[in-house]
Amino acid sequence: MAQGAGAASLIGKSAYSLGTPRLLLDLDIMERNIRGMAAFARTHGLLLRPHVKTHKIPELALLQVESGAVGVAVATLAEAEEMARAGIQDICLANEIVTEDKAIRLLQVSKRARVSCAVDSLAGARVLSTVFSREGAALPVLIDVDTGLHRCGVPPGEPALRLCEGLRSLPGLLIRGVMTHAGHAYRASGPEEVAKIGREEGLLMVETAALLREHGHLVDTVSVGSTPTVRHSGLVAGVTEIRPGNYIVHDANQVALGVARFSDCAATVLTTVISTPSPDRAIVDAGSKTLSSERGAHGGGTGGYGVVPGRDLTVYALSEEHGFLRVGRGELVKVGDRLRLVPAHACPVFNLLGEAVGVRNDIVEQVFAVTATSQAR
Repeated sequence: MAQGAGAASLIGKSAYSLGTPRLLLDLDIMERNIRGMAAFARTHGLLLRPHVKTHKIPELALLQVESGAVGVAVATLAEAEEMARAGIQDICLANEIVTEDKAIRLLQVSKRARVSCAVDSLAGARVLSTVFSREGAALPVLIDVDTGLHRCGVPPGEPALRLCEGLRSLPGLLIRGVMTHAGHAYRASGPEEVAKIGREEGLLMVETAALLREHGHLVDTVSVGSTPTVRHSGLVAGVTEIRPGNYIVHDANQVALGVARFSDCAATVLTTVISTPSPDRAIVDAGSKTLSSERGAHGGGTGGYGVVPGRDLTVYALSEEHGFLRVGRGELVKVGDRLRLVPAHACPVFNLLGEAVGVRNDIVEQVFAVTATSQAR
């Protein structure tokens, strides 16, 4: 819980009495989401490694571990460092490290926690090898495989094998498996396409792992990611680990994909209507510095930046401190109204606001500082 008089003074207050814009976190919904994904992993014999880049809050990461996660995945070294400081003992950096300064920082984290890292090139792997081997240390690495997002990663099959063969001779690195992020599922047209992408993700990873094993490589871990796809890719025999992140809160993009309902969305932005220039348009005090100008992680989106569940109210445009609210026919909003927006993409909101107010039955119970921020250090 965030410390200090400012945070403590909020405890016990009504959520609707708080200044805006404010990130609210419904604790009952969040805890239900955590339990649900942990139960899915247990039922199907999978290791659960939540990607904490969604919330960047050590207390929530610890809660996920206490609920059954084996550790966490992170996107940045700053996140890894903060999670290690909080006592998380197993951390996978699901991103590429290719410079010596960052490799040295990763080495330091490895002295406090079990650490693994993604690799998709010999150039990057050589940097890691140099730093870890000169300290007499060994870094477990997972080959990052591109199963369709076309971001980082090598193609499945033979390209992954060629990288694995090249890694074999590098001291200070231990090949432990393969990993992927099927983020292209966010561009899917609906649940059926999400399911198809998820099954393909799992099959490609299992086939690639089998190829590596045929050539004598140890592949303990076959890790898949993406909240939309894990309930499909995780069912493919041979997948060992899932790395969903957004599931802890969900957002409007997950609802648009059919992955969640609005009743599963734990993170909302409390905002105030500050102007009503016309019956079909209102202005709220949540702009791009709150909701982010990114509607979807990888090209998806809901048609807006935030929506009010159950009402025909959508934030359709942003400037820095203003959100442009489309007011549907029959809807009425007044200056001073408080609205709770479900953001299109919740992850950037945590990073932008730096604090999440935990509420239960709309009463403030906890205030969380977002300490694992993404900035370089």
